[in-house]
This record gives sequence, C-alpha cells and structure tokens, in this order.
Amino acid sequence: MRIQRRNNIICILKQRAVLCTILLLIGVRLLGQQSFQQYLLNQAGEGQQLKITVEKGKEYGHPVIAIWLTTPDGKYLQTLYVSETVGKGVYPHGKAHEGKWLPGEKRNPATLPYWAYSRGVIAPDSLYLPTSDYPILDAYTGATPAGSFIIQTRLDTVLTGKATLLFEINKPFDFNDFWHNTLFPDNQAYKSSGQPSVVYAVTIDMSNPDNPYFLNPIGHGDPAGKSGKLYTDLSTLTSALKIISKIKVEIF
Repeated sequence: MRIQRRNNIICILKQRAVLCTILLLIGVRLLGQQSFQQYLLNQAGEGQQLKITVEKGKEYGHPVIAIWLTTPDGKYLQTLYVSETVGKGVYPHGKAHEGKWLPGEKRNPATLPYWAYSRGVIAPDSLYLPTSDYPILDAYTGATPAGSFIIQTRLDTVLTGKATLLFEINKPFDFNDFWHNTLFPDNQAYKSSGQPSVVYAVTIDMSNPDNPYFLNPIGHGDPAGKSGKLYTDLSTLTSALKIISKIKVEIF
C-alpha cells in the first residue's frame, strides 16, 4: 500500500515537472516575441502599397524618425513618415510656463537634417524644417512609436524603375565619449542631440520588387544640422547604432 502511494506521488511530481517545463517554454517564447504598433497612412495615395517593419534595438528610448523616397541619384520624391513633433513643429514639452512644461513650437535642425535638406523646403526663418503654420500633412506623420512598429502606406503615385528608400533616426541627448556635450559648446542644436542622426537606406525595384528588402546604415547626418551632408564614417557612433535592430520593407 505504501509502495503504491509512493509511486502515485512520484507520478504526480513528474507530471507537475513536465507541466512546469511546458509553461516555462511557452513563457520564454512569448517573451521573445515583440508586439508591433500598427500605423496606416496615406490610404488615399494612388501608388504602390508599402509595408515597413521596424524592430527596435536595446537603445531605442524616445527617438524621432523620418522615412522617405528618392531617386537613385538623390532627387527627393516623397515623405512616407516623419515623427509628429518634427512634422508639425510642436513638442509636448516645447515651452515652460509657471513651472510646468506645455506644448509649444520647437524646431531643432540637428534632429533629422538629412531628411530635412533632402525635402528641400525652407521655412521663413531659413531652417529646412516644417513649422506649425506649414506642417507635414497627417497622411505622412504621427506620434513616434514607443517601440517596434509596422507602417502600411501608399505612394502618392505609381513609381517605376528603381528608387532609394531612406530611414533617418535620432535620439536626443545621446552622448558618448566622442560626441560629448562640450564638442560644439556654442551650438545649441547639437547640445540637445549628441550623437548625430543615423541614416539607413536600400535600393528597391518598384517595377519588379524582390521582397523583402532590408535597410543598412550608410552614414550619419550633420551633427549641428547646418547642411544636408551625409557623413559615411560611423566609427565614432556607439549607442546610436543600437537604436534600431532591423528594418524590413515590402512593396505590393
């Protein structure tokens, strides 16, 4: 009788151990899966549909982002997405009033300079940035995702041949040993940026897409936002290269 009872207890313990192992494996798998914020943009567009999947890196934080298209030789075609704070020229903490931060106009040329100069629209104050009076349309902008995200959008018109899809990202106050906060002591734009924006790109065939396409870093923007120059030396960047893990594009 005692032997039978002991065998039953052993059997129960083994079953519990198996169940715990299964639950642990399920938990590990779920933790490894990322949830993606979904953005549906420019559905009135008459061109091809694009699906852009962006996986955040371990240094993601609170960046600003621009995604756009050019011809292979660099001629601007259209913006696909830009963070709302840049696209509208208004930041949630744009001005201080009676000890509180309030929404207000704030524009930093060091934020996304490669996109801004590629777009080529000069504001009345001579900056290549949108303003609250002349913002980017809602079809191409939205709040910066809090993590990994998917954008599904349409081109304004049908494109043929090859095009370059570019992705620029910048995280404020992202300093390192090279890009320290006294590197450009007299430049206020740089002081709130640190490591400059990182630019990713891929050439895609709009006529015969070979999905999926993956973007790779090609350089960084002007650290002070004074030009639209692309700097191809990325050796001084550290955490800035870990903001994004993967960028995938599909054309339909």
